[in-house]
Amino acid sequence: MPESRTDIALSDPERWVDEHGDYLFKYALMRLRDPAEAEDAVQETFLAALKGGKSFQGRSAEKSWLVGILKNKICDHFRKASRETSFTDLEFYADEESDRFAPDGLAKGGWVHELGPQEWENPGASLDNEVFWQTYRDCAGKLPKNVAAVFNLREVDGVESREICALLNISENNLWVMLHRARMALRRCLETNWFGKQK
Repeated sequence: MPESRTDIALSDPERWVDEHGDYLFKYALMRLRDPAEAEDAVQETFLAALKGGKSFQGRSAEKSWLVGILKNKICDHFRKASRETSFTDLEFYADEESDRFAPDGLAKGGWVHELGPQEWENPGASLDNEVFWQTYRDCAGKLPKNVAAVFNLREVDGVESREICALLNISENNLWVMLHRARMALRRCLETNWFGKQK
């Protein structure tokens, strides 16, 4: 009788490391920004996959199943970290952006026109360019660790705002401030290092 997909996945877990280890490590490193923590999360993912292998029913790709486990491990890491330390980086770019907005008058709080966001020509075309993604990773790597974590959880992994607030023990206001500052910093960095160089 031929082996099922589940039996194959469980019979050779070393194949997981060879086929998915690098991807999972990069995935974890992008979110945790610490090689040792990323490695630990991947190892915990493989251990959990071994223990709970019966939960893999073959309904999704093996890689997607492992990424789902890794997402939970990363959330566990942030949950633990939020109990041990303050999770906010609210001072991030607080003063650097103030000169970009009108301080008074009818336009108070609005962009100073020449300092506002640039119009990006055909931004969707960049999504297929590996150099763009390397530039994005470089820009994201400059964000403070906690701001990057919040941005990745919300915008990259699609975790609901309420869940992020509970996970990281932060208020919804703190979440929105951190997301706003992350978006501003990424926009500015991409304008300087990618879109501004494309002309």
